[in-house]
Amino acid sequence: MGKHYLFFVSLTYSFSILRPLQDEIWRRGDDVAWFIEDSCESWLTENEKQLKTIQEVLDYNPIAVFAPGNFVYDFFPGVKVAVFHGYAMKKRVEKIDDHFTIRGWYDIYCTQGESTTPYFKELEKKNGFFKVYETGWCKVDPFFDKTESHTDQRDNPTILYSPTFTKGISSAPFLWETIKQLVETKPWNWIITFHPKLDDPELIQKYKDLADKYDNVVFYRSNDGLNTFRKTDVMLCDSSSIIVEYMFLNKPVVTFRNTHPGNHLLDVMNENEIGDAIEKALLRPKELMDNIYTYTMHHEPHRDGKNSARVLDAVDDFIENYKGKIKSKPLNLIRKIKLRLKIKYYHW
Repeated sequence: MGKHYLFFVSLTYSFSILRPLQDEIWRRGDDVAWFIEDSCESWLTENEKQLKTIQEVLDYNPIAVFAPGNFVYDFFPGVKVAVFHGYAMKKRVEKIDDHFTIRGWYDIYCTQGESTTPYFKELEKKNGFFKVYETGWCKVDPFFDKTESHTDQRDNPTILYSPTFTKGISSAPFLWETIKQLVETKPWNWIITFHPKLDDPELIQKYKDLADKYDNVVFYRSNDGLNTFRKTDVMLCDSSSIIVEYMFLNKPVVTFRNTHPGNHLLDVMNENEIGDAIEKALLRPKELMDNIYTYTMHHEPHRDGKNSARVLDAVDDFIENYKGKIKSKPLNLIRKIKLRLKIKYYHW
């Protein structure tokens, strides 16, 4: 009988993150199921297994639970594995990146590269109740599949607009008029996608209306990662880790008031500069493309398509060498009580 694994999903971005890991689990002849919180829309396909109740999870008895989000149900069986929902990106200059916040839920952190591993190793040494493994991010295994083309054929350039959700940083409230003007005046197609945490119904509707009015605009409520990226030539963004993912495909990004601009970006401060910046990005200047490669290697040096395999190997190593042998996780009573009240689960 093969091993059982569980995917814990609280937001829709989890599906594209976890599917490469699912493929590796299946390749090894093991079994995986999904548990999706009630507040999250299900994007499962017919061949994917869903467990709909806590009791079903308890009966399934997974050896590990993988979560891209900031929390996981502590009472689920198995070691808890953080696989992250993006790369470490400081959105606010004055704040430490939330990527590195330790909340006491996880036994394993699967880090991605130089931008995350050294600091997480310091946190491992300081806290002592989890282990850190540099595996690379499971989501991007398909990005480095040399047998796949990552640019669909098209007549006109296609621009992807994918802003962050963070208030005060998201460009979405400021760029509607500019994007509308570019839609009307430039020979470009547009795909507009929003982060699942962007929850302003009036703002969302304004961008949906663009897609309803203009044939060269498509609106998707959420970004499907690689499948969306390959349909486009340039991304317009602000400050989000999705920038790194997009650049893995050797495609340039124009940003509006990025909080940490660098030579890997075409960053602008004024709305009227966006059109010219996109024109420049479409030319793919060599210096810019070289800077993109250097920048993305800092975040993700693992490009052999085996990140998911390393994640599963990390679980095996933890269970064999560290489970029950390192410091216990903190009691975390307040967080656990709040979680149980939210989901109406009162067992301990």
